[in-house]
Amino acid sequence: MKKRFNEWRSALLHGSSESPGISSGSTESAETVFYHMRPALSLQGFTSHQLRVIKLVLRKHFGDLVYIHTNDKSSCSKDFVVYTDSESDKENLMVSLLQKEAKDERKRVAERKIQSAIGFRQVIDLLSSEKKLIVGHNCFLDIAHVYSKFVGPLPSTAEKFVASIHDHFPYIVDTKILLNVNPMLHQRMKKSSTSLSSAFSLLCPQIELSSRSSDSILQQRVKIDVEVDNVRCSNWNAGGKHEAGYDAFMTGCIFAQACSHLGFDFKHHSESENLAQNEKLDKYINRLYLSWTRGDIIDLRTSNSNAENWRVSNSKYENIVLIWNFPQKLKAREIKECICKALGSTSVTSVYHLDNTAVFVLFKNSELVSNFLKLKQQLESDDGPVRILHPLSKILKGGNTGAADYDAYKEICSSHISKILFADQAETVGVKSRTRPNPKGETSLETERRENMVAVTDKASDLIDAFLANRVDVKVARTN
Repeated sequence: MKKRFNEWRSALLHGSSESPGISSGSTESAETVFYHMRPALSLQGFTSHQLRVIKLVLRKHFGDLVYIHTNDKSSCSKDFVVYTDSESDKENLMVSLLQKEAKDERKRVAERKIQSAIGFRQVIDLLSSEKKLIVGHNCFLDIAHVYSKFVGPLPSTAEKFVASIHDHFPYIVDTKILLNVNPMLHQRMKKSSTSLSSAFSLLCPQIELSSRSSDSILQQRVKIDVEVDNVRCSNWNAGGKHEAGYDAFMTGCIFAQACSHLGFDFKHHSESENLAQNEKLDKYINRLYLSWTRGDIIDLRTSNSNAENWRVSNSKYENIVLIWNFPQKLKAREIKECICKALGSTSVTSVYHLDNTAVFVLFKNSELVSNFLKLKQQLESDDGPVRILHPLSKILKGGNTGAADYDAYKEICSSHISKILFADQAETVGVKSRTRPNPKGETSLETERRENMVAVTDKASDLIDAFLANRVDVKVARTN
């Protein structure tokens, strides 16, 4: 080995047109290459013992030859013997190698930190890239949370949100839609509640009750195999409702039973078969409830909804009134009936619950908004029988009902203090009720002009009064 390295080095120093490599005639070979602009031998096929011998030979007999071991991006190790023409050149090479190693180590540390920071989003990315079928129960809000936490900020419009969701998760099925829309499943539910816990109790009793009943109906259900740790083995299903993991388990069980009722044969179902492409599920895929109180359903593939006003455009913000702190037993339908009796049967387009303490009322036009707010203010200042007999009395009962336009809603929500219920939020911010300060469609500039005109009119009235008070003097002046 010493002889071969000496021959290779001599050929370099004497400017030989052919720099020989090193070959032992077996699997080991060394090819002349360039490493960091320096002549070098690329060592291939040498064992770790042979490489150690090479390092010892170079260290003892060749001060201008340096052994280098590297790892490339694909984690493949490479070994070189590099020629340096001076001590300073050798030192520069070693410094550059140390700097490269330090840079590579910093890069590896940064990549580990990035992977650690990504965390669970890797699961979301995998579900998205594999185009997996996402199953949820009344899951519109769940999908919005997943998007917000793992995809990016929620888009500014519903249309952009729907389009982006469909790009990331092209197959979503809502088990609540399945239970309500499919006639057979709806009948199977016996018109009972389609809440997650109720549906699980009705469709999966053998799981919830851990029963081994011989009931033929139970025997026809899809068998769900469950694996739990020893700690939870005795009570794993005895009160886990509303815990994320158990809710997901219940949703999966309901989906399995629903698919069985739709005619799926899981015993002969191939794992390679895409369940989302099955025609039996096609009419239920990518349809989510926007409002569980009204039953509005949105199609994620088209952005269409079965409700005419499932979204509110910017032009309709001025037609919105927010009502809060009304008697909690009142439903959206009853609130709409009360207002329509007072302002006309077509005055209200729709009423949406914000939570148990507040609703959005979408009026036909902004004039009706002003009329409603003024009427509410008049009724609250009237202690006579009119207030008791008026259609709005059901909404105003208790004397704490607040109402304001959409601008007040934005003001209330923009507070840095956040409460769970909207009525508490409004009380914290200090907004109790508010009538619309300006006429229909009036901008701030128009308001300023109107106020200036009023001021001018008042000033003109004062001048006229002053003129009438001094009309005798004026007549005398004219005579003169």
